[in-house]
Amino acid sequence: MNAKRLTAAVVGLGMAGTLAACGSSDGGQGSGDSKTVTLVSHDSWAASKDVIAAFEKQSGYKVRVLKDGDAGQAVNKAILTKDNPQGDVFFGVDNTLLSRALDNGLFQSYEAKGSEQVKAAYRVDQDKHRVTPVDTGDICVNYDKKYFADHKLKPPRSFDDLVKPQYKNLLVTENASASSPGLGFLLGTAAKYGDQGWEGYWKKLKANGVKVVDGWEQAYNEEFSGSAGGKKAKGDRPLVVSYASSPPAEVVFADPKPGTAPTGVADGTCFRQVEYAGLLANAKNAKGGKAFLDFLLSKRFQEDMPMNMFVYPVREGAQVPPEFVTYGPQAKDPETMDPAKIADHRDQWVKSWTSLVLK
Repeated sequence: MNAKRLTAAVVGLGMAGTLAACGSSDGGQGSGDSKTVTLVSHDSWAASKDVIAAFEKQSGYKVRVLKDGDAGQAVNKAILTKDNPQGDVFFGVDNTLLSRALDNGLFQSYEAKGSEQVKAAYRVDQDKHRVTPVDTGDICVNYDKKYFADHKLKPPRSFDDLVKPQYKNLLVTENASASSPGLGFLLGTAAKYGDQGWEGYWKKLKANGVKVVDGWEQAYNEEFSGSAGGKKAKGDRPLVVSYASSPPAEVVFADPKPGTAPTGVADGTCFRQVEYAGLLANAKNAKGGKAFLDFLLSKRFQEDMPMNMFVYPVREGAQVPPEFVTYGPQAKDPETMDPAKIADHRDQWVKSWTSLVLK
């Protein structure tokens, strides 16, 4: 789910920030080398070096990573280059953009080993198996605890709260046309207020001073006053669209570690995101790509993933770290939307949103 991750300043499907990349990472074209498997992803891909090394030793393939911006940008570029793809596997297309990838023939069919271990709620495309669910998370408004304590103001808890006068000029979100969390937040409002109500809600949000920036990195690490990066950048927005898993990242990467997370989550603003990976339609090393997809569903990778990309595993029985339980539990009742409805309405909603909010 891209964007959800934090290193010295960085957190969480869109969906973004980066931790240490595995294998090599560069901007060249995908290699046809049968001993190398090339992963194309958004900027938030991260995994422990020893876990990647174990895959490389077991499989005989060297992993090469190509990061391509925010999730929306990465998906769009992958579609444009699908006839001569940059790599073999694409990771990071989420449920908000899935239909675009499938409709454009981005992936070929492959049922990854371990697919039967994926929780039923996250399985899609069961007849063709063009994508493999990898992780899940919740796009939610985060708040800066210190700001609200200093101002003796209760933090918002719901979408309705965000349009109240006391929260004027406090929220920053991402561009829904380019950013996975930005789009997820838009879909959350559409799920909450319906086809006829979401535009009226955004008119109120705009009137209440919402700020829109290009992507998660800028919103979270530059504009948001509660993040480590935002503090350094002197960000002045105490509300940001990010992830439910962002608070534990603020604890994990802090030095010294605080006793509690400096940020919190407005539980009534969450939208459930699922991220997928797939074998690119014209992959030069399809065999290596299939092995890598199998690896993404392995218990070792699924349990390594939370502390690297700050997302939740989709595999049954995969354990999450205690920091997630304490500081970043999944939303109890997030907004959701059927992928078919997203497919039918997404582009028009984004067009209307752009006209309404950015002009």
